[in-house]
Amino acid sequence: MRLRPYEWLIIAFYTYVASIAPFFIPKGERRWLGAATAAIGAAILLGLTRRYVILRDWIPIAFTLGAYREMNWFTPAIRDHHLELSWIAWDRWLLDTNHLRAAVESLGPLVPSLLEICYVLVYAIAPISLTILFLTSPLSLRRQRVNIFWFAYLAGTLAAYALFPYFPSDPPRVVFAGSDLPHIVTAFRRFNLAILGQYGIHSSVFPSAHVSAAFSCAWGLLIAMPDLRRYGWIVAAYASLVAIATIYGRYHYATDALAGFAISFLAFAALGQRPGRTHVVPSLRE
Repeated sequence: MRLRPYEWLIIAFYTYVASIAPFFIPKGERRWLGAATAAIGAAILLGLTRRYVILRDWIPIAFTLGAYREMNWFTPAIRDHHLELSWIAWDRWLLDTNHLRAAVESLGPLVPSLLEICYVLVYAIAPISLTILFLTSPLSLRRQRVNIFWFAYLAGTLAAYALFPYFPSDPPRVVFAGSDLPHIVTAFRRFNLAILGQYGIHSSVFPSAHVSAAFSCAWGLLIAMPDLRRYGWIVAAYASLVAIATIYGRYHYATDALAGFAISFLAFAALGQRPGRTHVVPSLRE
C-alpha cells in the first residue's frame, strides 16, 4: 500500500520543522532533534502502510499532538512583546467599547462556562468529528471521506503551527496580567488554566491553533460529507464559540482568532475546495 495524501502532509510538516530548526535554534541538541523526529515519523507512517488500516485512520491525532509539542522548541529566550502591544487595542475595543465581555457575562456564569467548555473540547474535536464521519458514512465512501477530512484538518492546523516560529508572543493573560480578564471565574476556567500551565507551549499564540483546528474540522466535514452538511455546520458553530472563548478568556488576541480562522479556510480552499461543494481533488479520492 502507498501513503495517503494526508500522511504525505504530515511528513512534509515534520520535514519543514527539521529544516528551519537550525535557523531558530542556534545551538544545543534540539536544533537537530527535528530531523530525527521527522525520520522516525516517516518510518512509522511507512510501516503502517503494510496492514494497519484502522490505525492509519486515527494516527494523525498523535502526529498533530507531536507537531504541537515541537513548537515549544522555538520558544525564544527574550522577547520585547511588540506584537502583543499592537494587538491589545483591538481586544479592548471588542471587550470594552463594544461590550463583548458584558454580553458574555449578562446571564451570569452560564455563557462563560459554555465558552470554557468549548475551549477545552478543542483537544477532542478531531476524534469526535472522525467518529461522526465513521458513524454516518456508508462503507463504500468511508475511505475517501477519511482522506478528505484529515487533509482538511491537517492543512489548517499544521499551517497554523508552521507560523509560530515567526511570531513569538505570549497570551494576553500573561503579558497584561490582571488586565481585561473575565469578571466571572468558573471551575471550567480554572481547569483550562491548569491544563495550559502544565501542557501549554510558550513559543507563540499567533495564529490561534485552537481556532484553526476547530474550523478545520468543520471544513473537513463539510467537504467530505456534502450530503450531511448539518454536521459540518454544527461544528462550525462550535468553532465560532471557540473563537469567542479565546478572546473573552484572554487565551488569545482577537488578531490570533481571526488569523486562525483565515488559515483554516485558506489552507484547504487553496486546493480548489469550498464547503458544500461535491468536487474533490482527485488525489484525495484514493
